[in-house]
Order: sequence, then structure tokens, then C-alpha cells
Amino acid sequence: MNLALFDLDNTLLAGDSDFQWGQFLMEEGLLDRELHQAKNIQFYEDYKQGVLDINAFLDFQLKPLSLHPRAQLDALHVRYMEKKIRPMMTEKAIALVEKHRANGDLLLIITATNSFVTTPIARAFGVENLIGTTPEEINGEFTGRVTGTPSFQQGKITRLNEWLSARGETLTDFAATWFYSDSHNDLPLMQLVNYPVAVDPDETLKAYADEKNWPVISLRD
Repeated sequence: MNLALFDLDNTLLAGDSDFQWGQFLMEEGLLDRELHQAKNIQFYEDYKQGVLDINAFLDFQLKPLSLHPRAQLDALHVRYMEKKIRPMMTEKAIALVEKHRANGDLLLIITATNSFVTTPIARAFGVENLIGTTPEEINGEFTGRVTGTPSFQQGKITRLNEWLSARGETLTDFAATWFYSDSHNDLPLMQLVNYPVAVDPDETLKAYADEKNWPVISLRD
């Protein structure tokens, strides 16, 4: 069997689900725009520049989950999917996932964005396997803290190895492995697969991909 790994934000999605979740909550009047907007933008810029403090970001991004009951968050997420996410699901991205599904490949979305935000997105792509940063829950409610290793940069390798180990597998058990990503933050994992593919890449990843003769594609309509 082959394994196809997909980054989510700015790869399968033509935008960033984490950033848009914050924007959505502000539009719903659940976050103070004056206090939240500038930080949301700064963290996003830090991510793109490769200097994101993942722990500071998670403290910021997961706190709103602790401020509302889970039932309310679930209802909000339904509106968020329709308003923010589905418009970012391009035909080309959907076709890429379907090509690997038709080939019989094992599909996995691996993303730094938390699993509350991303689980319904993976489901919308028809991908049942997801690794995302895991927000802590107590009695079904979010605490605003993270549990386990954030799936960011080197952490994606850690989390992938944990996931594979639970299946009784390693990366080398697969005949072929792909990883699609837009970001130089994913270079550690891209360097481990047989077929790394740069998708609408940032400048750093584009330069690296060109140097290594990796494929560079666009999934934007």
C-alpha cells in the first residue's frame, strides 16, 4: 500500500483554517476584534516567516475554545464550515485527494491546526485519518490547553510516527509515500517521504523544491 500525506492550510485549502476560525469568531461577536485581530495577524505572519512560537500561539488560539460550551462550539463550527471553509475547497484539491483514493492509497491529513477545527474539514474532503494538534478536554469541554506534541515542524514527524506505531507500521512499510505542503515549516517531514510535492509554496519552500527538483504544483482554481 502507498501513503499520501496532505498538509491542510494553504495546501488542500486555499487559505488558512486556523486564521479564519479566529476571523469567524470575531465576526460572530465572540472575540474582541480590537484585542484579537492584531495578534491573529501577527501569529499568522510569524508562521509564514518560520518564527512562530507554537506554545504562545496555542495559548492564544485554544483559549476561545474554553470560553464556550462544547454544544455551542459545535453549532458555530457548522456555520464556519459553510461561511469560511467550503469556499476554500478547490476543485483541484478535491481531485487530488480523489486521485489518491482511486489508487487505493492510505490518506492522511496532517496539520498544525487543532483537531476541533480540522476534523470536520478532513471529513468534508472524505479523509478519515487526521493528525492535528490536540486540544485538552475534561468531561467533553475544552480547557484551553494542548495535550501531547503539537503537530508542527518536527512535531509532525513525532505525531506521524506515533500514529503509524499504533497501526503496527513505520513509514518504510509503504511502497511509496507522498507529502503535499505549501510551507517550509514542513520541510522536516517532506525530506522523509519518497515524493515530496510543493503546493503553491512559500518562497523558501519554492527555492528548496527547485534546488531538489521536487514537483511544484498549484491547487488553486
